[in-house]
Amino acid sequence: MRVAWMLLALAVLGGAWHLWPREPAALHPDDPRLATGDDRIVMMAAEWCGYCRKQQKAFELADVRYRVLDVDTPEGQRAMRALGARGVPTTVIGQDVVRGYDTAALQSKLEPLGYRDVF
Repeated sequence: MRVAWMLLALAVLGGAWHLWPREPAALHPDDPRLATGDDRIVMMAAEWCGYCRKQQKAFELADVRYRVLDVDTPEGQRAMRALGARGVPTTVIGQDVVRGYDTAALQSKLEPLGYRDVF
């Protein structure tokens, strides 16, 4: 019986330790979220990517202010590694990362910034 109580106490303490708030991990120096703050946009793209061109066209038609980071450059490759991203487009909106050409996710992150009906 005593062993059961000790195991229960350890389980409760372990669960509390797991849920205890911690400081967020520091971003890698190449992570584009360091430059976006709360409201800027960086799109990692490639010239050869059709979805990238489609997203860029939608952004331009909606007057979305954003910066393109070419993943075929050393800076773009470092940014992709820092995000753990593997494909394009990868878009950083504030501190959120949208992977791929996900119009619903992009729109939901753009609306709080005042961009409506982009897609």
